[in-house]
Amino acid sequence: MACGWLQVVVEAEEPSEMYHEDPEAAQVILDSVTDGVFTVDRDWRINSFNKAAERITRVAHGEAIGAQCCDVFRASICEGECALRETMRTGQPIVNKAIYIIDAEDRKVPISVSTAIVRDGEGEIVGGVETFRDLSLVEDLRKEINGRFTFGDIVGGSSVMRSLFDLLPVVADSDSTVLIRGASGTGKELFARAIHDLSPRKKKPFVAINCGALPDTLLESELFGHKAGAFTDARKDKPGRFAIAEGGTILLDEIGDISPAMQVRLLRVLQERVYEPLGSVTPVAFDVRIITATHHDLAELVQSGVFRDDLYYRINVFRLDLPPLRDRREDIPLLVEHFISRFNRIQNKNVAGVSDQVTNVLMRCDFPGNARELENAIEHAFVLCKSGFIEIRHLPQEILECAGLLTMGNHPGVTLKSLEALHISDALRRHDGNRKAAAEELGIHVTTLRRKIRDLEIEIPDHDGRRRRRGTE
Repeated sequence: MACGWLQVVVEAEEPSEMYHEDPEAAQVILDSVTDGVFTVDRDWRINSFNKAAERITRVAHGEAIGAQCCDVFRASICEGECALRETMRTGQPIVNKAIYIIDAEDRKVPISVSTAIVRDGEGEIVGGVETFRDLSLVEDLRKEINGRFTFGDIVGGSSVMRSLFDLLPVVADSDSTVLIRGASGTGKELFARAIHDLSPRKKKPFVAINCGALPDTLLESELFGHKAGAFTDARKDKPGRFAIAEGGTILLDEIGDISPAMQVRLLRVLQERVYEPLGSVTPVAFDVRIITATHHDLAELVQSGVFRDDLYYRINVFRLDLPPLRDRREDIPLLVEHFISRFNRIQNKNVAGVSDQVTNVLMRCDFPGNARELENAIEHAFVLCKSGFIEIRHLPQEILECAGLLTMGNHPGVTLKSLEALHISDALRRHDGNRKAAAEELGIHVTTLRRKIRDLEIEIPDHDGRRRRRGTE
Protein backbone atom coordinates (compact mmCIF):
# COMPACT_ATOMS: atom_id res chain seq x y z
CA MET A 1 0.00 0.00 0.00
CA ALA A 2 2.74 2.44 0.92
CA CYS A 3 4.59 2.16 -2.37
CA GLY A 4 1.39 2.40 -4.42
CA TRP A 5 0.24 5.56 -2.60
CA LEU A 6 3.66 7.13 -2.90
CA GLN A 7 3.76 6.57 -6.63
CA VAL A 8 0.47 8.49 -6.94
CA VAL A 9 1.95 11.38 -4.98
CA VAL A 10 5.12 11.46 -7.05
CA GLU A 11 3.28 11.33 -10.37
CA ALA A 12 0.53 13.79 -9.39
CA GLU A 13 0.12 16.80 -11.68
CA GLU A 14 1.04 19.22 -8.93
CA PRO A 15 2.81 17.24 -6.21
CA SER A 16 4.49 20.36 -4.90
CA GLU A 17 1.12 21.55 -3.65
CA MET A 18 0.76 18.43 -1.51
CA TYR A 19 4.17 18.98 0.07
CA HIS A 20 4.37 22.76 0.31
CA GLU A 21 0.87 24.25 0.54
CA ASP A 22 -0.27 21.96 3.36
CA PRO A 23 2.84 20.36 4.86
CA GLU A 24 1.05 19.34 8.06
CA ALA A 25 -1.52 17.32 6.12
CA ALA A 26 1.25 15.75 4.07
CA GLN A 27 3.10 14.77 7.25
CA VAL A 28 -0.04 13.18 8.71
CA ILE A 29 -0.37 11.10 5.57
CA LEU A 30 3.30 10.12 5.65
CA ASP A 31 3.09 9.15 9.33
CA SER A 32 0.20 6.79 8.58
CA VAL A 33 2.39 4.74 6.26
CA THR A 34 3.94 1.65 7.89
CA ASP A 35 7.05 1.77 5.69
CA GLY A 36 9.75 4.40 6.25
CA VAL A 37 9.44 7.39 3.90
CA PHE A 38 11.73 10.39 3.45
CA THR A 39 12.29 13.00 0.77
CA VAL A 40 15.40 15.01 -0.15
CA ASP A 41 15.98 18.21 -2.06
CA ARG A 42 18.50 18.69 -4.86
CA ASP A 43 21.27 19.15 -2.28
CA TRP A 44 20.48 15.73 -0.70
CA ARG A 45 19.12 17.29 2.48
CA ILE A 46 16.15 15.56 4.08
CA ASN A 47 12.97 17.68 4.06
CA SER A 48 10.41 15.10 5.20
CA PHE A 49 10.79 12.09 7.46
CA ASN A 50 7.87 9.97 8.72
CA LYS A 51 7.39 8.11 12.01
CA ALA A 52 8.22 4.71 10.50
CA ALA A 53 11.55 6.15 9.34
CA GLU A 54 12.19 7.33 12.91
CA ARG A 55 11.40 3.88 14.27
CA ILE A 56 13.62 2.00 11.82
CA THR A 57 16.61 4.36 11.92
CA ARG A 58 16.23 5.35 15.60
CA VAL A 59 16.79 8.95 14.45
CA ALA A 60 14.33 11.58 15.65
CA HIS A 61 12.39 13.63 13.11
CA GLY A 62 14.02 16.87 14.29
CA GLU A 63 17.52 15.45 13.91
CA ALA A 64 16.84 14.10 10.43
CA ILE A 65 15.27 17.21 8.87
CA GLY A 66 17.96 19.29 7.19
CA ALA A 67 20.64 16.59 7.52
CA GLN A 68 22.36 14.90 4.60
CA CYS A 69 20.65 11.56 3.98
CA CYS A 70 23.98 9.68 4.02
CA ASP A 71 24.63 10.98 7.55
CA VAL A 72 21.27 9.67 8.75
CA PHE A 73 21.27 6.28 7.07
CA ARG A 74 24.91 5.23 6.81
CA ALA A 75 23.74 2.62 4.31
CA SER A 76 25.81 -0.06 2.60
CA ILE A 77 25.24 1.69 -0.76
CA CYS A 78 25.84 5.29 0.30
CA GLU A 79 29.45 5.32 -0.87
CA GLY A 80 29.04 4.36 -4.50
CA GLU A 81 25.73 2.67 -5.32
CA CYS A 82 23.14 5.02 -3.82
CA ALA A 83 19.75 3.92 -5.15
CA LEU A 84 18.22 7.40 -4.90
CA ARG A 85 21.20 8.98 -6.66
CA GLU A 86 20.87 6.43 -9.46
CA THR A 87 17.18 7.29 -9.82
CA MET A 88 17.96 11.01 -9.88
CA ARG A 89 20.56 10.37 -12.58
CA THR A 90 18.55 8.07 -14.84
CA GLY A 91 14.98 9.04 -14.02
CA GLN A 92 14.16 5.36 -13.48
CA PRO A 93 12.65 4.23 -10.15
CA ILE A 94 14.23 1.40 -8.19
CA VAL A 95 11.91 -1.07 -6.49
CA ASN A 96 12.70 -3.21 -3.44
CA LYS A 97 16.48 -3.15 -3.53
CA ALA A 98 17.80 -5.06 -0.52
CA ILE A 99 20.54 -3.27 1.47
CA TYR A 100 21.37 -2.57 5.09
CA ILE A 101 21.79 0.59 7.16
CA ILE A 102 23.48 1.41 10.46
CA ASP A 103 20.91 2.88 12.86
CA ALA A 104 21.57 5.49 15.56
CA GLU A 105 22.45 2.73 18.02
CA ASP A 106 25.12 1.36 15.63
CA ARG A 107 23.08 -1.72 14.81
CA LYS A 108 23.05 -3.23 11.33
CA VAL A 109 19.47 -3.20 10.01
CA PRO A 110 18.51 -5.01 6.78
CA ILE A 111 16.02 -3.03 4.68
CA SER A 112 14.60 -2.91 1.15
CA VAL A 113 14.37 0.46 -0.59
CA SER A 114 12.28 1.89 -3.42
CA THR A 115 13.00 5.27 -5.02
CA ALA A 116 11.34 7.84 -7.27
CA ILE A 117 11.78 11.44 -8.45
CA VAL A 118 9.74 14.37 -7.07
CA ARG A 119 8.84 17.12 -9.57
CA ASP A 120 7.22 20.50 -9.09
CA GLY A 121 4.18 21.87 -10.91
CA GLU A 122 6.25 22.75 -13.97
CA GLY A 123 7.74 19.25 -14.14
CA GLU A 124 11.12 20.30 -12.84
CA ILE A 125 12.97 17.87 -10.57
CA VAL A 126 12.98 19.24 -7.03
CA GLY A 127 14.27 16.16 -5.23
CA GLY A 128 13.73 12.51 -4.62
CA VAL A 129 11.71 10.21 -2.41
CA GLU A 130 12.63 6.86 -0.91
CA THR A 131 10.54 4.29 0.93
CA PHE A 132 12.17 1.55 2.90
CA ARG A 133 10.95 -1.54 4.73
CA ASP A 134 12.56 -3.14 7.75
CA LEU A 135 13.60 -6.70 6.90
CA SER A 136 14.74 -7.58 10.41
CA LEU A 137 11.75 -9.87 10.88
CA VAL A 138 12.69 -11.71 7.68
CA GLU A 139 16.26 -12.14 8.89
CA ASP A 140 15.01 -13.29 12.29
CA LEU A 141 12.76 -15.82 10.57
CA ARG A 142 15.70 -17.18 8.57
CA LYS A 143 17.77 -17.52 11.73
CA GLU A 144 14.85 -19.21 13.49
CA ILE A 145 14.44 -21.60 10.58
CA ASN A 146 18.12 -22.52 10.75
CA GLY A 147 17.99 -22.88 14.53
CA ARG A 148 14.64 -24.54 15.19
CA PHE A 149 13.00 -25.83 12.04
CA THR A 150 15.75 -27.69 10.23
CA PHE A 151 17.16 -31.16 10.46
CA GLY A 152 20.05 -31.26 8.01
CA ASP A 153 18.43 -29.91 4.85
CA ILE A 154 14.92 -30.86 6.02
CA VAL A 155 12.75 -27.85 6.87
CA GLY A 156 9.45 -27.98 8.75
CA GLY A 157 7.67 -26.48 11.72
CA SER A 158 4.30 -28.22 11.38
CA SER A 159 3.20 -30.71 14.01
CA VAL A 160 3.63 -33.69 11.68
CA MET A 161 7.19 -32.64 10.79
CA ARG A 162 8.11 -32.02 14.42
CA SER A 163 6.89 -35.54 15.22
CA LEU A 164 9.16 -36.92 12.50
CA PHE A 165 12.08 -34.86 13.80
CA ASP A 166 11.52 -36.37 17.25
CA LEU A 167 11.67 -39.88 15.79
CA LEU A 168 14.85 -39.44 13.77
CA PRO A 169 17.40 -39.69 16.63
CA VAL A 170 15.64 -42.78 18.00
CA VAL A 171 15.55 -44.47 14.59
CA ALA A 172 19.17 -43.51 13.89
CA ASP A 173 20.39 -45.09 17.10
CA SER A 174 19.04 -48.46 15.95
CA ASP A 175 20.47 -50.58 13.17
CA SER A 176 17.08 -51.86 11.97
CA THR A 177 15.95 -51.59 8.37
CA VAL A 178 13.83 -48.50 7.71
CA LEU A 179 11.17 -48.01 5.05
CA ILE A 180 10.52 -44.38 4.08
CA ARG A 181 7.28 -43.85 2.21
CA GLY A 182 6.30 -40.60 0.55
CA ALA A 183 5.35 -39.02 -2.75
CA SER A 184 7.96 -37.69 -5.14
CA GLY A 185 9.58 -34.52 -3.82
CA THR A 186 8.79 -35.08 -0.14
CA GLY A 187 12.45 -35.52 0.79
CA LYS A 188 12.90 -39.28 1.21
CA GLU A 189 16.64 -39.15 0.52
CA LEU A 190 17.04 -36.18 2.89
CA PHE A 191 15.46 -38.20 5.70
CA ALA A 192 17.64 -41.21 4.90
CA ARG A 193 20.74 -39.04 5.00
CA ALA A 194 19.62 -37.47 8.29
CA ILE A 195 19.24 -40.94 9.82
CA HIS A 196 22.76 -41.81 8.65
CA ASP A 197 24.24 -38.53 9.93
CA LEU A 198 22.71 -39.10 13.37
CA SER A 199 23.80 -42.72 13.61
CA PRO A 200 27.02 -44.31 14.88
CA ARG A 201 27.81 -44.97 11.20
CA LYS A 202 28.00 -41.26 10.32
CA LYS A 203 31.76 -41.34 9.63
CA LYS A 204 31.30 -44.11 7.07
CA PRO A 205 29.84 -43.71 3.55
CA PHE A 206 26.21 -42.93 2.73
CA VAL A 207 25.32 -44.40 -0.67
CA ALA A 208 22.02 -43.94 -2.52
CA ILE A 209 20.80 -45.73 -5.64
CA ASN A 210 17.52 -45.41 -7.54
CA CYS A 211 16.49 -49.03 -8.06
CA GLY A 212 13.59 -48.15 -10.34
CA ALA A 213 15.80 -46.45 -12.92
CA LEU A 214 17.89 -49.50 -13.89
CA PRO A 215 17.14 -52.85 -15.59
CA ASP A 216 17.80 -55.99 -13.56
CA THR A 217 21.25 -56.88 -14.93
CA LEU A 218 22.61 -53.39 -14.56
CA LEU A 219 21.00 -52.95 -11.14
CA GLU A 220 22.51 -56.21 -9.89
CA SER A 221 25.95 -55.11 -11.11
CA GLU A 222 25.52 -51.68 -9.51
CA LEU A 223 24.48 -53.14 -6.16
CA PHE A 224 26.83 -56.10 -5.88
CA GLY A 225 29.63 -55.36 -8.35
CA HIS A 226 31.11 -57.75 -10.89
CA LYS A 227 34.26 -59.69 -11.65
CA ALA A 228 36.37 -59.27 -14.75
CA GLY A 229 34.90 -61.34 -17.58
CA ALA A 230 31.45 -61.57 -16.00
CA PHE A 231 29.98 -60.11 -19.20
CA THR A 232 31.12 -58.38 -22.37
CA ASP A 233 33.28 -55.29 -21.68
CA ALA A 234 33.79 -56.31 -18.04
CA ARG A 235 37.59 -56.05 -18.29
CA LYS A 236 38.27 -55.59 -14.59
CA ASP A 237 36.64 -56.04 -11.22
CA LYS A 238 34.19 -53.36 -10.16
CA PRO A 239 32.93 -52.93 -6.58
CA GLY A 240 29.19 -52.52 -6.09
CA ARG A 241 27.29 -50.05 -3.96
CA PHE A 242 27.17 -52.46 -1.01
CA ALA A 243 30.97 -52.69 -1.04
CA ILE A 244 31.32 -48.91 -1.31
CA ALA A 245 28.90 -48.41 1.61
CA GLU A 246 30.71 -50.90 3.87
CA GLY A 247 30.32 -49.82 7.48
CA GLY A 248 27.88 -47.09 6.49
CA THR A 249 24.36 -46.82 5.09
CA ILE A 250 22.79 -47.65 1.74
CA LEU A 251 19.51 -46.19 0.50
CA LEU A 252 17.59 -48.38 -1.93
CA ASP A 253 15.29 -45.75 -3.42
CA GLU A 254 12.08 -46.65 -5.31
CA ILE A 255 12.33 -50.24 -4.16
CA GLY A 256 8.69 -50.75 -5.11
CA ASP A 257 9.65 -50.62 -8.79
CA ILE A 258 12.08 -53.58 -8.87
CA SER A 259 11.14 -56.76 -10.75
CA PRO A 260 9.97 -59.98 -9.05
CA ALA A 261 13.28 -61.66 -9.98
CA MET A 262 15.27 -58.86 -8.37
CA GLN A 263 13.01 -59.03 -5.31
CA VAL A 264 14.03 -62.67 -4.80
CA ARG A 265 17.73 -61.79 -5.16
CA LEU A 266 17.47 -58.88 -2.75
CA LEU A 267 15.50 -60.90 -0.19
CA ARG A 268 18.30 -63.47 0.02
CA VAL A 269 20.88 -60.72 0.49
CA LEU A 270 18.88 -59.13 3.32
CA GLN A 271 18.22 -62.44 5.06
CA GLU A 272 21.73 -63.87 4.87
CA ARG A 273 23.66 -60.55 4.95
CA VAL A 274 25.89 -61.74 2.11
CA TYR A 275 25.98 -61.08 -1.64
CA GLU A 276 27.77 -62.50 -4.65
CA PRO A 277 29.27 -60.17 -7.27
CA LEU A 278 28.35 -61.03 -10.85
CA GLY A 279 30.73 -63.66 -12.18
CA SER A 280 31.67 -64.86 -8.68
CA VAL A 281 30.53 -67.84 -6.62
CA THR A 282 32.13 -66.64 -3.41
CA PRO A 283 29.72 -64.97 -0.96
CA VAL A 284 30.81 -61.63 0.46
CA ALA A 285 29.59 -60.65 3.93
CA PHE A 286 28.70 -57.02 4.46
CA ASP A 287 28.07 -54.63 7.34
CA VAL A 288 25.70 -51.97 5.97
CA ARG A 289 22.63 -50.28 7.43
CA ILE A 290 19.81 -50.62 4.88
CA ILE A 291 17.18 -47.94 4.30
CA THR A 292 14.57 -48.33 1.59
CA ALA A 293 12.22 -45.75 0.09
CA THR A 294 9.22 -45.76 -2.21
CA HIS A 295 6.33 -43.63 -3.40
CA HIS A 296 4.13 -46.74 -3.64
CA ASP A 297 1.85 -48.21 -1.01
CA LEU A 298 3.74 -51.51 -0.73
CA ALA A 299 0.95 -53.13 1.29
CA GLU A 300 -1.36 -52.66 -1.70
CA LEU A 301 1.30 -54.05 -4.05
CA VAL A 302 1.57 -57.10 -1.79
CA GLN A 303 -2.20 -57.59 -1.90
CA SER A 304 -2.16 -57.37 -5.70
CA GLY A 305 0.73 -59.84 -5.96
CA VAL A 306 3.18 -57.33 -7.46
CA PHE A 307 5.50 -57.20 -4.45
CA ARG A 308 6.65 -60.16 -2.36
CA ASP A 309 5.18 -60.22 1.12
CA ASP A 310 8.32 -61.77 2.67
CA LEU A 311 10.49 -58.96 1.26
CA TYR A 312 7.94 -56.38 2.42
CA TYR A 313 8.05 -57.68 5.99
CA ARG A 314 11.85 -57.76 5.85
CA ILE A 315 12.19 -54.07 4.90
CA ASN A 316 9.18 -52.76 6.84
CA VAL A 317 10.75 -53.06 10.30
CA PHE A 318 10.30 -49.35 10.98
CA ARG A 319 8.35 -47.07 8.64
CA LEU A 320 8.39 -43.30 8.24
CA ASP A 321 5.47 -41.79 6.32
CA LEU A 322 6.35 -38.39 4.85
CA PRO A 323 3.36 -36.08 4.35
CA PRO A 324 2.74 -34.26 1.06
CA LEU A 325 3.22 -30.50 1.15
CA ARG A 326 -0.53 -29.87 0.80
CA ASP A 327 -0.97 -31.48 4.23
CA ARG A 328 1.55 -29.16 5.86
CA ARG A 329 0.94 -25.81 4.18
CA GLU A 330 2.18 -23.97 7.25
CA ASP A 331 5.68 -25.14 6.24
CA ILE A 332 5.53 -23.35 2.87
CA PRO A 333 6.79 -19.95 4.18
CA LEU A 334 9.61 -21.72 6.04
CA LEU A 335 10.64 -23.63 2.92
CA VAL A 336 10.47 -20.47 0.81
CA GLU A 337 12.82 -18.62 3.16
CA HIS A 338 15.14 -21.64 3.24
CA PHE A 339 15.32 -21.82 -0.56
CA ILE A 340 15.80 -18.05 -0.90
CA SER A 341 18.68 -18.11 1.57
CA ARG A 342 20.32 -21.00 -0.29
CA PHE A 343 19.90 -19.54 -3.78
CA ASN A 344 21.19 -16.16 -2.58
CA ARG A 345 24.32 -17.93 -1.39
CA ILE A 346 24.73 -20.11 -4.49
CA GLN A 347 23.96 -17.39 -7.06
CA ASN A 348 25.54 -14.51 -5.13
CA LYS A 349 22.31 -12.52 -5.22
CA ASN A 350 20.50 -10.40 -2.66
CA VAL A 351 16.83 -11.29 -3.10
CA ALA A 352 15.05 -10.03 0.01
CA GLY A 353 12.12 -12.45 0.00
CA VAL A 354 8.71 -12.88 -1.58
CA SER A 355 5.87 -10.38 -1.68
CA ASP A 356 2.70 -10.95 0.31
CA GLN A 357 0.87 -11.70 -2.93
CA VAL A 358 3.38 -14.44 -3.81
CA THR A 359 3.00 -15.98 -0.34
CA ASN A 360 -0.77 -16.03 -0.85
CA VAL A 361 -0.40 -17.69 -4.25
CA LEU A 362 1.99 -20.34 -2.93
CA MET A 363 -0.31 -21.10 0.00
CA ARG A 364 -3.12 -21.82 -2.47
CA CYS A 365 -1.15 -24.31 -4.55
CA ASP A 366 -1.43 -28.04 -3.79
CA PHE A 367 2.12 -28.73 -5.11
CA PRO A 368 1.74 -32.21 -6.61
CA GLY A 369 5.56 -32.20 -6.87
CA ASN A 370 5.80 -31.26 -3.19
CA ALA A 371 8.89 -29.45 -1.82
CA ARG A 372 10.87 -30.16 -4.98
CA GLU A 373 8.24 -28.35 -7.07
CA LEU A 374 8.30 -25.40 -4.65
CA GLU A 375 12.10 -25.30 -4.83
CA ASN A 376 11.97 -25.30 -8.64
CA ALA A 377 9.44 -22.45 -8.56
CA ILE A 378 11.73 -20.34 -6.38
CA GLU A 379 14.73 -21.13 -8.57
CA HIS A 380 12.69 -20.09 -11.63
CA ALA A 381 11.83 -16.83 -9.88
CA PHE A 382 15.52 -16.22 -9.13
CA VAL A 383 16.25 -16.24 -12.87
CA LEU A 384 13.82 -13.36 -13.40
CA CYS A 385 14.25 -11.49 -10.10
CA LYS A 386 17.64 -9.80 -9.78
CA SER A 387 17.07 -8.29 -6.32
CA GLY A 388 14.34 -7.04 -4.02
CA PHE A 389 11.21 -9.13 -3.61
CA ILE A 390 9.97 -11.96 -5.78
CA GLU A 391 6.65 -10.87 -7.31
CA ILE A 392 3.86 -12.82 -8.99
CA ARG A 393 5.28 -12.02 -12.43
CA HIS A 394 8.43 -13.98 -11.49
CA LEU A 395 6.56 -17.23 -10.78
CA PRO A 396 6.32 -20.02 -13.37
CA GLN A 397 3.04 -20.47 -15.20
CA GLU A 398 2.47 -23.90 -13.63
CA ILE A 399 2.27 -22.36 -10.16
CA LEU A 400 -0.24 -19.75 -11.31
CA GLU A 401 -2.32 -22.51 -12.91
CA CYS A 402 -2.04 -24.62 -9.75
CA ALA A 403 -3.32 -21.69 -7.67
CA GLY A 404 -6.17 -21.08 -10.14
CA LEU A 405 -5.04 -17.56 -11.07
CA LEU A 406 -4.89 -17.95 -14.83
CA THR A 407 -8.59 -18.84 -14.95
CA MET A 408 -9.61 -15.82 -12.86
CA GLY A 409 -8.44 -13.15 -15.26
CA ASN A 410 -6.52 -11.30 -12.55
CA HIS A 411 -4.26 -11.85 -9.55
CA PRO A 412 -6.44 -11.41 -6.47
CA GLY A 413 -4.87 -11.69 -3.06
CA VAL A 414 -5.94 -14.32 -0.56
CA THR A 415 -7.61 -13.06 2.57
CA LEU A 416 -6.62 -14.14 6.07
CA LYS A 417 -10.11 -15.61 6.41
CA SER A 418 -9.67 -17.86 3.37
CA LEU A 419 -6.23 -19.00 4.55
CA GLU A 420 -7.66 -19.88 7.96
CA ALA A 421 -10.44 -21.88 6.29
CA LEU A 422 -7.86 -23.69 4.14
CA HIS A 423 -5.72 -24.51 7.18
CA ILE A 424 -8.70 -25.90 9.10
CA SER A 425 -9.89 -27.91 6.09
CA ASP A 426 -6.45 -29.49 5.75
CA ALA A 427 -6.44 -30.46 9.43
CA LEU A 428 -9.90 -32.03 9.16
CA ARG A 429 -8.84 -33.99 6.09
CA ARG A 430 -5.68 -35.25 7.78
CA HIS A 431 -7.75 -36.54 10.71
CA ASP A 432 -10.50 -38.02 8.55
CA GLY A 433 -13.12 -35.55 9.83
CA ASN A 434 -12.36 -36.07 13.54
CA ARG A 435 -13.05 -32.62 15.04
CA LYS A 436 -11.38 -33.33 18.37
CA ALA A 437 -8.12 -34.55 16.82
CA ALA A 438 -8.10 -31.65 14.35
CA ALA A 439 -8.67 -29.14 17.17
CA GLU A 440 -5.77 -30.61 19.16
CA GLU A 441 -3.45 -30.27 16.16
CA LEU A 442 -4.60 -26.68 15.56
CA GLY A 443 -4.16 -25.81 19.23
CA ILE A 444 -7.76 -24.67 19.77
CA HIS A 445 -10.76 -25.96 21.74
CA VAL A 446 -13.14 -28.22 19.84
CA THR A 447 -15.96 -25.73 20.52
CA THR A 448 -13.90 -23.00 18.86
CA LEU A 449 -13.27 -25.31 15.92
CA ARG A 450 -16.97 -26.01 15.49
CA ARG A 451 -17.72 -22.26 15.55
CA LYS A 452 -15.04 -21.57 12.93
CA ILE A 453 -16.37 -24.40 10.74
CA ARG A 454 -19.79 -22.74 10.89
CA ASP A 455 -18.60 -19.14 10.47
CA LEU A 456 -16.14 -19.91 7.67
CA GLU A 457 -18.62 -22.24 5.92
CA ILE A 458 -16.11 -25.06 5.75
CA GLU A 459 -17.19 -28.26 4.05
CA ILE A 460 -16.54 -31.26 6.25
CA PRO A 461 -16.36 -35.00 5.45
CA ASP A 462 -19.64 -36.94 5.37
CA HIS A 463 -18.47 -39.09 8.26
CA ASP A 464 -16.77 -38.37 11.54
CA GLY A 465 -13.44 -40.19 11.83
CA ARG A 466 -14.06 -40.73 15.55
CA ARG A 467 -17.42 -42.43 15.02
CA ARG A 468 -16.02 -44.67 12.31
CA ARG A 469 -13.21 -45.83 14.59
CA ARG A 470 -15.70 -46.54 17.35
CA GLY A 471 -17.65 -48.75 14.99
CA THR A 472 -14.58 -50.83 14.28
CA GLU A 473 -13.59 -51.36 17.89
